[in-house]
Amino acid sequence: MNASRTRAGLCLAACTTLIAASAAAGPAMAAPAADGDGIVINEAYLSGGSANAVYQDKFVELYNGSASPVTLDGWTLQYRSATGTAASNTSVALSGTVPAHGHFLVGGGSNGGNGAELPAPDLATSFNPSGSQGTIVLSNQADRLTLPTGSVTDNAAVVDLLGYGSSNTFETAAATAPAGNSDPKSLERADHADTDNNAADFTLNAAPSPTASGGTDPGTDPDPVDPVTASIAEIQGTGDSTALAGQLVTTRGVVTATYPTGGYDGYYIQTPGTGGDSGSTASSGLFIYSAATVSDVRVGDYVEVTGTAGEFYGLTQLSVPAGGATVLDEPAEAVKPLTVAWPATDAQREAYEGMLWDPQGRWTLADNYSLNGYGELGLAFGTSRLVRGATTLPQATDVAPAGSTKAAAVETENLARSVTLDDGSTANYLGADQNKDVPLPYLARGSQVRVGAPVDFIGNVILDYRHDAWRFQPLTRLTGANTADQPVAFGKTRTSHPEDVGGDVKIGTFNVLNYFTTTGDQLSGCSFYTDRDGQPVTVRSGCEARGAAKAANLQRQQAKIVAAINGLDADVVSLEEIENSAAFGQDRDSALAELVDALNAGATKPGHGKGHGKGPKTWEYIPTPAAVPADEDVIRTAFIYRKAAVKPAGPSVILDDQAFSNARPPLAQAFTAARGPKHDSFVAIVNHFKSKGSGPSDGSGNEDTGDGQGAWNAARVQQATALVDFAEQMKRRAKTTQVLLTGDFNSYTQEDPMQVLYAAGYVDLGSRTGKQSYLFAGRTGSLDHVLASRATASNVSGVDIWDINADEPIALEYSRYNYNVTDFYAPDPYRASDHDPLVVGLDLGGKKGHPRK
Repeated sequence: MNASRTRAGLCLAACTTLIAASAAAGPAMAAPAADGDGIVINEAYLSGGSANAVYQDKFVELYNGSASPVTLDGWTLQYRSATGTAASNTSVALSGTVPAHGHFLVGGGSNGGNGAELPAPDLATSFNPSGSQGTIVLSNQADRLTLPTGSVTDNAAVVDLLGYGSSNTFETAAATAPAGNSDPKSLERADHADTDNNAADFTLNAAPSPTASGGTDPGTDPDPVDPVTASIAEIQGTGDSTALAGQLVTTRGVVTATYPTGGYDGYYIQTPGTGGDSGSTASSGLFIYSAATVSDVRVGDYVEVTGTAGEFYGLTQLSVPAGGATVLDEPAEAVKPLTVAWPATDAQREAYEGMLWDPQGRWTLADNYSLNGYGELGLAFGTSRLVRGATTLPQATDVAPAGSTKAAAVETENLARSVTLDDGSTANYLGADQNKDVPLPYLARGSQVRVGAPVDFIGNVILDYRHDAWRFQPLTRLTGANTADQPVAFGKTRTSHPEDVGGDVKIGTFNVLNYFTTTGDQLSGCSFYTDRDGQPVTVRSGCEARGAAKAANLQRQQAKIVAAINGLDADVVSLEEIENSAAFGQDRDSALAELVDALNAGATKPGHGKGHGKGPKTWEYIPTPAAVPADEDVIRTAFIYRKAAVKPAGPSVILDDQAFSNARPPLAQAFTAARGPKHDSFVAIVNHFKSKGSGPSDGSGNEDTGDGQGAWNAARVQQATALVDFAEQMKRRAKTTQVLLTGDFNSYTQEDPMQVLYAAGYVDLGSRTGKQSYLFAGRTGSLDHVLASRATASNVSGVDIWDINADEPIALEYSRYNYNVTDFYAPDPYRASDHDPLVVGLDLGGKKGHPRK
């Protein structure tokens, strides 16, 4: 890597072409050359167009180490997948000449529209290899090659070869690959070295440097200039970028944090004596990008560094080459961690970028979804959620109408109070196999890292800006192996059971996360998400199954669902995302019956004062009615109930209405208390409206308009309207005014479909709890609801959202079993699903809030 280059993003995969040089006076024809004096794949940039991309297009840069030009006519650049064993998946023809001791740039495909345009390539192609794993082959033949797996270093048809990531074909060993498509690093040789070892020859370059014929290596300066001397504050400046960009600069500072491993390849320095509670207009902290010198410095060292000033996606830095850092002997005043209040705007934060912090005030854990992938957490400044004294960040449309001024103000406040707590690395714990053997940071088996928990800072951090977000960095890379360096501690907020909601009868609702008893290994065509040993865990695509890959995975999933449902202590539970077994040629209720059997086997706790009992006869399910829609989804809704508490009153009814042609139709069932007069009946209707994703662009009104409601909002409004009419029919049929609408409405509390239900007189009971049932993109809100008719709402004795799922890290889910070297799985209710269950207490007779005697 050329040490003077600035650092760039995070994702990379390998593409390369091999060319052999001959000693002929004119351009040589294809012939393998001795290592070091022929054509090599010099650099491969594979994340073109992706998020964080430096360039829109992928590229492979060739280099000719010989003293004669080499023609590429008749050669090909080929790619084979990481697990492929047959001929190369793709091949592009090459043409043109690589000059002696010169470069040749092959432009490739793109993943999207992000990044700058490439310099004009010598040859534009459609070459489009994976960004994280695979094998790129430069061949002197036109035909696609079928190479053996393992090391390939002596094949006459192969001019050069680059295996990267987890590829099964390589030279000696595969090169380390970028973490994923959003990690826009390239694979680059150091000084064109070719030792026939991809792992040794290629390193990750955060500043890809495409060079075409006649170009010189970026960073090569034929006329060296003397560096300017500047303070860190002068380098940082008062704006969002340095005024010294591209200049060679010398500065001094005290080392405050170092990252020799994990991908940052650098360290932070800060002007001696700065920090504390003083205000600032220009930051006194600076990132030094320098893989060559990071191992030579320690926290507390006073150093002088010389390098090129620049910006790395908004982070001001100095790129320092080997020999560009000196540890000084002279004393320096110690740096003081900042103790200022959390700044609310980007401009205010810029004044502290790169400085040591001791965050003040109270903080709340707002998001943990990316902990399992990138080792990062979302924090919110303050002790409460951002609206009405709650504890996490809400979805704006959960607390305000879509498109309203209030909704916009909610999101503005969210952003003002948000910061990401990072792990000091670019590691993708799900993407790169080698990272799966590294213990996750912040999370240990049995620990609680839950959204809504208070966060106490027990150590200092650095404020920096990476990947479009302000971040607190620990002072070194953090993993589960060095927990003593963790700068935060989390409060414990987990509960072992929901709140007591009272009532004669308790009604719950629960989305059970694609509970499929038809596992992927029973079907053809399934592809899978795998664990770190390559074993299938859950179905990815290719078949109708959506849940567990194998029986063992299903048992892990089922154990958690059983613990959650039995722990909810409800008498009636509506279920969403359970397998419609008719789709697999079985009885429609087959999966439902299997779940009930498991619930009965696990129902060992007595009921809540009504003699519910325990054991094999506790639970029963509502069977499929005689009339079923002709065309159904592979997932369905269902009801289960405790026989000692309630009994069904008549058969269930499925609403067969065109409004639900793209969703799961509502299922209605009337119930009466098992011990009580007939007028104690009520109707429950379970729903699962159309989801928010993958909207059309057909003018139907179902496009995502950007107002926060997502796609298919018009369809959900139609479904809500049809549901209101259906509920009226069921009232008349059951001769009751007591109606509950339950389920996953795929609508946050203040969105348009919910407004239809409110206008019809239904009351959203979950909003009484001050809790939310779902977490998405760092914002919490309720997609799951229990709504009561006016007559029923007056009989509600209590409501709770049992926050066992949405607040928990996804690493605890059955689907993440053995993803990391730390085994987080436990057969308990926590992260049994991605939705939290709700439970409502009803007084159908007797004194409100107390069971009938």
